[in-house]
Amino acid sequence: MTTASTTRQETVVELKASDLNGNGGVFCPSPRAGMKLWNGHPRVFLDVASTGQGRCAYCGTVYRLAAGEHFDGGH
Repeated sequence: MTTASTTRQETVVELKASDLNGNGGVFCPSPRAGMKLWNGHPRVFLDVASTGQGRCAYCGTVYRLAAGEHFDGGH
């Protein structure tokens, strides 16, 4: 038996704190990741503020706060 393996290159999108919405997150798919919104997967919210990054369960794109960026919350 042979096992096939595919390697997918991880896409990482670095964000500024000002890129996050009022809840500290972003939505994927995102034009920031070079994605076309009309042919992407369902829209999902990713909480980036809690841990500094979030990974989309559909496409694997990682949205990460840039070094030195901090989200202070809402308005």
